Amino acid sequence: MSDELKTTTYADSGVDIDAGTEAVRQMKKHIRSTFNANVVADVGSFGGMFSLAGQLGNDPVLVSSMDGVGTKLKVAFMMDKHDTIGRDLVWHCINDILVQGARPMVFLDYFATGKLEPSVAADVVKGLAEGCRSSGCVLIGGETAEMPGMYQAGEYDLAGCIVGIVDRAAIIDGSTVEVGDVLVGLASDGLHTNGYSLARKVLFEVAGYGVDTYVESLGTTVGAALLAPHRCYANALLPRLVSHEIRAMAHITGGGFVDNIPRSLPDGTSAEISRSAWTIPALFNLIQDAGNVPLDDMMRTFNMGIGMVVVVPASKAESLVSELNDSGEKACILGRVVAGEGVHFID
Repeated sequence: MSDELKTTTYADSGVDIDAGTEAVRQMKKHIRSTFNANVVADVGSFGGMFSLAGQLGNDPVLVSSMDGVGTKLKVAFMMDKHDTIGRDLVWHCINDILVQGARPMVFLDYFATGKLEPSVAADVVKGLAEGCRSSGCVLIGGETAEMPGMYQAGEYDLAGCIVGIVDRAAIIDGSTVEVGDVLVGLASDGLHTNGYSLARKVLFEVAGYGVDTYVESLGTTVGAALLAPHRCYANALLPRLVSHEIRAMAHITGGGFVDNIPRSLPDGTSAEISRSAWTIPALFNLIQDAGNVPLDDMMRTFNMGIGMVVVVPASKAESLVSELNDSGEKACILGRVVAGEGVHFID
């Protein structure tokens, strides 16, 4: 037996530094495509730097949030399609800070996998960059981690952090909401980024569909319907915050109407919503029917076709709906603010 020890390298442990370098090389063009004049450091610096010169307001407040895309990632893995999931993440985070009146400035991502595939990582960053560019946000930095043994082969995790800005006097916190105000709903594009554990169980396990199964009522495959990107409402709502006296907003994510709308309303007020105000999209009906899912569970798990709820004075509601529809959104009047607590549905 030889006394010589076999040489062990980092690559032998499952980490490929060269793959990491190649991934960054493929990402750079996407990242730089989001840069604007406020970016101080180039790609590759230890920290992203962003100048606040020229930013709005006399008393600017930074608004930050972070999130992930949940088990929607599983659908991306099943379809081997990775260039839209980043957009989901960015637009989800933008909507989260939008409800407080904030405009997005910078975004950072965290991408982790067991074995780094540069082309997959680059596709994810391509989606992140597209989401940022469309909303005037800079992809200022991030982390790409290769961690053997932590993830199943071909899978990864993705999370992101956003920082936006709003003038203190313009913060939207629901404090001015009054009984009689009107709730305006903006349509979603599918499930967005919530409820995928239930949707996957029902559609793939109970109903036996595959991602390539074409469903007539959907007009597309199950996979394509589930992977539809999270809609972003910033470009539609930011220019109308003042002109339409928007008093509160609720991003309809996990918890649906029931948990999210009350977060935006002051104590002593509740939301009265008409179930007939909008048509529930076919995908939600398919999930409910295939899994025999109780309606209450559906309403608390999914957005049910409404991705954002806006509260405005009654005198502003019709004009806001009209302008939003003219701009390409699908908006409708959902109901009104009444005395009480929680959310109440009427026929």
